Amino acid sequence: MNEQHVGRRFETLAIHAGQEPDALTGAVVPPIHQVSTYKQDGVGGLRGGYEYSRSANPTRTALEENLAALEGGSRALAYASGLAAEDCLLRTVLRPGDHLVIPDDAYGGTFRLVAKVVERWGVAWSVADTSDPMSVRAAIRPETKLVWVETPSNPLLGITDIALIAEIAHTAGARLVVDNTFASPYLQQPLALGADVVAHSTTKYLGGHSDVVGGALVTSDQTLAEELAFHQNAMGAIAGPFDSWLVMRGIKTLAVRMDRHSANAARIAEMLAAHPKVADVRYPGLPSHPGHETAGKQMRDFGGMVSFRVAAGEEAAVAVCDRTEVFTLGESLGGVESLIEHPGRMTHASAAGSALEVPGDLVRLSVGIESADDLLADLRQALNSV
Repeated sequence: MNEQHVGRRFETLAIHAGQEPDALTGAVVPPIHQVSTYKQDGVGGLRGGYEYSRSANPTRTALEENLAALEGGSRALAYASGLAAEDCLLRTVLRPGDHLVIPDDAYGGTFRLVAKVVERWGVAWSVADTSDPMSVRAAIRPETKLVWVETPSNPLLGITDIALIAEIAHTAGARLVVDNTFASPYLQQPLALGADVVAHSTTKYLGGHSDVVGGALVTSDQTLAEELAFHQNAMGAIAGPFDSWLVMRGIKTLAVRMDRHSANAARIAEMLAAHPKVADVRYPGLPSHPGHETAGKQMRDFGGMVSFRVAAGEEAAVAVCDRTEVFTLGESLGGVESLIEHPGRMTHASAAGSALEVPGDLVRLSVGIESADDLLADLRQALNSV
């Protein structure tokens, strides 16, 4: 982190880190450097280290400095998507013959990348219930180089004790990566808890407005950071300048948005838990959630994601998704608008038939920042109609 940001609070860093007023004009918002190449002052005479925008771009640099400050890391790298970030990390850290552990309820895109792409490089993988330390220990092999964690997980909202799993991974000589997309750096700081790398889909809460696709990695390991930067440049799946600017714009309001997302989600989870047509609610803010105590220890609040199972089964769950009016039926999450989806047939369809298959009666909510009363009424009418 830049020394001038040490000691400053999250909300201040979100607005100022990496975003000093423009030296030429005094503009308080970093400009969009929509440029591919840069004039050199003589052969090899680079201005600020910029030569070609795949290698570096000032707008992307501003975003990366901002993300590093928010996660408490020394280096961040911004990518074209969350999966591009994951791909870069996996190809940087793993070699043929290596092994990695992924959660038994991982995001469907992560599972697809590992099972359909990474495995073809000669990398083995296995799944574990990362909320259970014994399950993680049992999954680790001598060849394990990486343990992958999502907390809260997608879509079952499982909670993993980051500090404990970091200790287990490090004892085995493996690195720990935490997908922090659901929590955002405002609610959770995995590097401070022992993680080696934090991964994000910046499409989600960081962007926050459903208008950009991006990803990021953050680490405090300088050697690993240099390796990641080399692969980012060599592989080329970088965040463009306009996408970087959009994510920075979203980050400025991240703290206030996450407070509202969390408050709305808590009310919705409580209503669902008492509804006769709901069989089970997955929300770490509920005392009944098995990870409630751990989440309370490592998170500032419990976030805006809620999943629940419909008592009448899969077709009723699909019907609920079809019948909401304020909640929009759609994939993705983390925007200001509320979304509803059926994971088994939408975001996690790629996991069907595998150890990561999700229940057919599961519905996932990305709770937005609309009026909580309107959201509650919308869900009630949808549930009451099935």
